[in-house]
Amino acid sequence: MSTVVPFDAAAPSYDGQFTRTRLGQRLRAPVWVELDRSFRVGDRVLELGCGTGEDALHLASRGVAVVATDSSEGMLTAARAKMAAAGAEDLVSFQRLDLRSADLAERMAALSDGEPFDGALADFGALNALADRSALARALASVVRPEGRLVLVVMGPFCPWEVAWHLVHGEPASAVRRWRWGAAARVGDGARMRVWYPSPGTLRREFTPWFDPVASRGLGISLPPSGLAGVVERRPRLLGGLSLLERSVSRYPVSAWVADHYLEVFRRVPG
Repeated sequence: MSTVVPFDAAAPSYDGQFTRTRLGQRLRAPVWVELDRSFRVGDRVLELGCGTGEDALHLASRGVAVVATDSSEGMLTAARAKMAAAGAEDLVSFQRLDLRSADLAERMAALSDGEPFDGALADFGALNALADRSALARALASVVRPEGRLVLVVMGPFCPWEVAWHLVHGEPASAVRRWRWGAAARVGDGARMRVWYPSPGTLRREFTPWFDPVASRGLGISLPPSGLAGVVERRPRLLGGLSLLERSVSRYPVSAWVADHYLEVFRRVPG
């Protein structure tokens, strides 16, 4: 199934349904902490799956230049409009890029324009559209400078919130859907696409020997996944309590194995 059409349809409502929600902001906040730690003023970063450009805008506000890519023209249109409204067009450029392209390495080399990137970013599940990410890791190694950082946010195979919710509602097949190879997932208005859910261990194996793992943490451990945002959006006290618990348990690397998403930071090996 194509990833382009579902996300084209989801683009107009994506910020309202996730980015600007209380839950979405709390899930994204630790990603920005890591971005601020990994990239400095004057750096140039490649973003994969930029969506509506929220992370690119944050990096630009910190003086980081971004080459932002996405397979969805609808998402790119929304991101360009957001960047124009913020006056950040001088630091962010946009290109269409499908991570499943057979000539991915050549396309990424063209994006680098002969100068290595200082790092790369893929947030909130962009890499889950790939059954295997080894070719992507190899392509990134060819365009990221030695010691450059990757900040990757991936949907994991075991989300306790999701499992419990579907079991309580008598939906065992949905409770274990992440364990199926190329599971069908609903996007936006109901369109479906195939999605894979690698474990943190699988992701690390795919990115070696080009990158070394640096840090790992869960996102959405006590906080629910975006599809269940309604549980907490109208209950600020509950959201606050779950956020406190999230900050406490996410300090431990094991949290990456029991979360809706997990954040993995890699460093490009020298040479």
